Amino acid sequence: MDEQPDLPSGIGKPATRAFTGAGYTRLEHFTRATEAELASLHGVGPKALRIIREALETRGQTFKPTD
Repeated sequence: MDEQPDLPSGIGKPATRAFTGAGYTRLEHFTRATEAELASLHGVGPKALRIIREALETRGQTFKPTD
């Protein structure tokens, strides 16, 4: 059974395509990547990253820390 995406609204179609194409379909998937890794995806800009960051913070989560 496929998981239904639970990406926050407002991130835009290019970023949504980039995230889902890279396998980030659920909010918790973003905890496995650094913000820089996500920013390198074609179609992902500062607005999309801000929306994801804020959604993670609401759940008490963050992007993967940089080493």
